[in-house]
Amino acid sequence: MNDSLLRLEALKAERDRYVSLAFSWADLLFELDRQFTVVFAAGATQAFFGRSPEALSGMGFRDLVVPADVPLVGQLLKQIRKTGRSQDDVIRIIGPQGKQLWVSLSAYCLDPQEGNLFLGLRKSREIDKATALSVPRDGKGGLYDGGSFAELAAGRLKKIQAAGENAQVTLVSIPAMKRLEERLDVQSSEKLTQSVGDLLKANSVGGDSAARVGIGQYSILHASSTKVDDMVRQIEVLTQRIDPSGMGAKVESATMTMGPEEVSEEDLAKGLLYTLAKFREADTQGVSIKNLAANMSALVGEAIIEVNNFKSVVAQAKFYVALQPIIHINSGEVHHFEALCRFDAKPGESPFKTITFAEETGLIHEFDFAMARKVIDWLGKFPRNNDKYRVAVNVSGFSIGKAAYVESLMWLLKDNPWTQGKLMFEITESSRMSDLESANNFIQTLRGRGYHVCLDDFGAGAASFQYLSVLDVDVVKLDGSAVKNAQKAMKGRAFLSALTELCRRMNVETIAEMVDTEETLEFCRDCGCNYVQGYLFGKPSPDIKDFSPLPQGALFRKAANVKF
Repeated sequence: MNDSLLRLEALKAERDRYVSLAFSWADLLFELDRQFTVVFAAGATQAFFGRSPEALSGMGFRDLVVPADVPLVGQLLKQIRKTGRSQDDVIRIIGPQGKQLWVSLSAYCLDPQEGNLFLGLRKSREIDKATALSVPRDGKGGLYDGGSFAELAAGRLKKIQAAGENAQVTLVSIPAMKRLEERLDVQSSEKLTQSVGDLLKANSVGGDSAARVGIGQYSILHASSTKVDDMVRQIEVLTQRIDPSGMGAKVESATMTMGPEEVSEEDLAKGLLYTLAKFREADTQGVSIKNLAANMSALVGEAIIEVNNFKSVVAQAKFYVALQPIIHINSGEVHHFEALCRFDAKPGESPFKTITFAEETGLIHEFDFAMARKVIDWLGKFPRNNDKYRVAVNVSGFSIGKAAYVESLMWLLKDNPWTQGKLMFEITESSRMSDLESANNFIQTLRGRGYHVCLDDFGAGAASFQYLSVLDVDVVKLDGSAVKNAQKAMKGRAFLSALTELCRRMNVETIAEMVDTEETLEFCRDCGCNYVQGYLFGKPSPDIKDFSPLPQGALFRKAANVKF
């Protein structure tokens, strides 16, 4: 027997052995040729597809898959043909009566160069429609938030493109969503959110490639064959059915032209995140989502340039610390300073735009760490046995969810134990915290090491109370807008007094910000605030001497009772 026949016999024996073993794992088996056509099927095909094995023979395997998952499956099959195997990938197939079924797929190719593909499918027990969302971070209708979606979509797009398949990203907007929700009760609003989320996921690649970007704003990664207009009409029908007035809401959509394949996955993710941020601002700035989608490639390019510039600023520490004092409301003594950043290239300009860009493109954790190092360097200029100067450094809620930031920060603190009692942490953008339990673990780790923690922007929204109920902190900073609004409203004094009383009972102290006038200072004192911060005591300055003596020191007469 020649070598070719021996090789053929060996392959047949290997196939038979594989088929026998595979049934111990799979509910049904397929053999596909090099064009992914079914040449053999066995097992529970009737239960899975409503067809006999013979009826499946000759069909393209991708025709058995939910259309939204065809690009994903195409990428998986081509990957298997190159690498020889794949294990426990979750896809959706078209079951009896068109019902979607979630299945786990494992595959093997004995000869990646010329051989057929052997697939095993089984009903997904561990990952089903309710749990196959890879832990979404938004929680609204089971959808991702923008940042999670950008990373997911970029990764899948690059793989799908590399496999020669096609997929697209579409922006979906319901401009009147806020007004519609005002006409709905809580139960109906939740039902609408869930229904829209389910519809988007059903049309997305992998059944989870969809995000809620803002109120009535969504993004979805889908097969290029997806009929977006039909999906839009279905969402409009959902709004009409649930709207008590029957009006419903108009839905707009725009499909993006993705960047060239040579753009890296990381750059594509940044570009997507940047575009989604612009999309979120579109309603307030009058930007057309059609224009956003059409200019996707330009936005990716713009984001790449800005990202590289920002990374350079962080790497070379081209920024400095400006300080603003936090004052005890009775004694007028400086308790500590808040460290605010100012950029070398824009010394007189507010850093708000740059910091916002860092948040929009997922770079804020890199800056937060660089800022912590800068503040520690500043503190290091003074004798380590001098506790006169204490500084609070900001930490974005987004950074807390980044393992790289948390790990780096903990090593930094371990290397500088002398900062205990001198360094504090102020959590900003708490709305970006995706996992409050993990966030609280981070906070308690800091407190356990001797660092006080402040929760910023308290009172700015209803979620503030949820954060305070879950997060154990030493102090909260009352949002400046809440302080200003309390002064204007008839019940404002009672509202702010109730907030400070709530905090007092929880043994949490309060800082009122945006205290720019003597009237606001007296108002905050009457409402029971412990500390104040604002232009009344000076604008942020890199020179600490600007706050000695304080401009308004004569306003304070009473002794301090400092707790934290």
